[in-house]
Amino acid sequence: MKQYQLTDWLPTTKKEVELRGWDALDVILFSGDAYVDHPSFGAAVIGRILEAEGLRVAIVPQPNWRDDLRDFKKLGAPRLFFGVSAGCMDSMVNKYTANKRLRSDDAYTPDARPDMRPEYPSIVYTQILKRLFPQVPVVLGGIEASMRRLTHYDYWQDRVRPSILVDSGADLLVYGMGEKPIVELARRMKELPEGTPLSQLQLPQTAVLIDGEVQTQPEDILLYSHEECLKDKKKEAANFRHIEEESNKLHAQRILQRVGQQTVVVNPPYPPLTEAELDQSFDLPYTRLPHPKYKGKRIPAYDMIKFSVNIHRGCFGGCAFCTISAHQGKFIVSRSKESILREVKAIMELPDFKGYLSDLGGPSANMYRMKGKDHSLCERCKRPSCIHPRICPNLNTDHTPLLDIYRAVDALPGIKRSFIGSGVRYDLLLHHSPDEAVNRSTREYTRELISRHVSGRLKVAPEHTSDTVLQMMRKPPFAQFEEFKRIFDRINSEEGLRQQLIPYFISSHPGCRTEDMAELAVITRRLDFHLEQVQDFTPTPMTVSTETWYTGFHPYTLQPVYSAKRPQEKLAQRQFFFWYKPEERNKLIAELKRMGRKDLIHKLFY
Repeated sequence: MKQYQLTDWLPTTKKEVELRGWDALDVILFSGDAYVDHPSFGAAVIGRILEAEGLRVAIVPQPNWRDDLRDFKKLGAPRLFFGVSAGCMDSMVNKYTANKRLRSDDAYTPDARPDMRPEYPSIVYTQILKRLFPQVPVVLGGIEASMRRLTHYDYWQDRVRPSILVDSGADLLVYGMGEKPIVELARRMKELPEGTPLSQLQLPQTAVLIDGEVQTQPEDILLYSHEECLKDKKKEAANFRHIEEESNKLHAQRILQRVGQQTVVVNPPYPPLTEAELDQSFDLPYTRLPHPKYKGKRIPAYDMIKFSVNIHRGCFGGCAFCTISAHQGKFIVSRSKESILREVKAIMELPDFKGYLSDLGGPSANMYRMKGKDHSLCERCKRPSCIHPRICPNLNTDHTPLLDIYRAVDALPGIKRSFIGSGVRYDLLLHHSPDEAVNRSTREYTRELISRHVSGRLKVAPEHTSDTVLQMMRKPPFAQFEEFKRIFDRINSEEGLRQQLIPYFISSHPGCRTEDMAELAVITRRLDFHLEQVQDFTPTPMTVSTETWYTGFHPYTLQPVYSAKRPQEKLAQRQFFFWYKPEERNKLIAELKRMGRKDLIHKLFY
């Protein structure tokens, strides 16, 4: 087992900076999360990427914003810029439930304390830094900033807010996965005359706020202004189609939006990373451990991933309520087998590793190495999903490379079992390809997954039983889930296993009515599910579902869509998840009578 020194982590205090022999810093990162030096934690990745560029980088995790601001002052001013991130989650999702109640814990904080970050850290931290160090540029990054880069609906305040650049006062925003833009920014800043506005750099995959109007180019997309969106919900919905389509193109256009007397400019993103570039990011000298300052404290989010390996980036599912493709991109970037095995071997060196990997996965478990067979078709495509409403005939769905990874990992001495904890896309497992070799690989993968890589329970996400709602969600018909369940049960029987399928469901999604939830209850009862993994739809910035929920119009059709919004409507839907609880029975019977669906009472309770 490797013995680490304090200097193996990026410094977090003045003393740690001095231990490195540094008298100044180039970049100081502020994060709403605890500092875990691991490739699953964004601040650590950006810190290590900049360190690999030869820069002197420090991290200030979860600074205290309520005292004399000593955490913001303690390291002084960096030579290049401050970097600010709210953390691995949008802070409002992190702090509040779908019913806008404060959560009692925070998985990214030592001992899960719920009071270690403010609401909107991206705004709070930036405003403090701008007040203390007005001449030093502040660069925003992370999921909170990325998803709020243009006018967006904020569920927790129930209002439409402008770009987070307006509220925060940041000089530049990096959206998506930030390795390439942050490196290019650092390189360019070294050459800039002091005081040059970052808005002049025109860096890919960044957004800036510019005073006045901006000279447009013929290919630019000019959105409805923030003020127009405030007055007209249909214009807000129409904007989102452009935002999503440009997020899912290999060759995107520049997006402009007026906000008062200013203009938000969103520059097109970099191309997806190459395999070598992604390997480089994962192969940096992470300790894979929380900073020693947290000794004796538990960080739940770290406990969840410390024995897991992320094998690819991106997701082409395009689920309407999900931000993964908006942030990571829909094009899959996979790590090499060598890089994955190096990380597995590093995990094996951890002191409490017992031979079991909790996950070999990614945003979706089974998209490794999948991409378009004819890349020129992908170059022209702007579909938000490669598998909805049906699987694209150009998509290579071969599971052979993934099987090769599983077997190579399992062959390592010291690995007892590797499990798949990420969600599996069963629609890919049911797809019939014209290439029989691909179909064989899929059948082989399905059996090996179920027989060797399930830790008692396999997570899948049908999300609903109504095909109308599923169409709105961009999910496959429920019949496919039922077919996959039959396959799962059959393989379990043949292998002598007693494993569970754990389905995830959502209530109150746009397009979902209480009657749909009543039928969901009847169907899941017939399938003998007592549901555990359920949630109310939570509108989060920059998803089709959120824009539909808020505006009442689907961004792609501009047709009206019903959404349950009042607390009593949402409760009426949610209660049908728990038909099997005795205390819910009388309420559900009364609700079914009110709906005129007495026919479902017998199916549900007798």
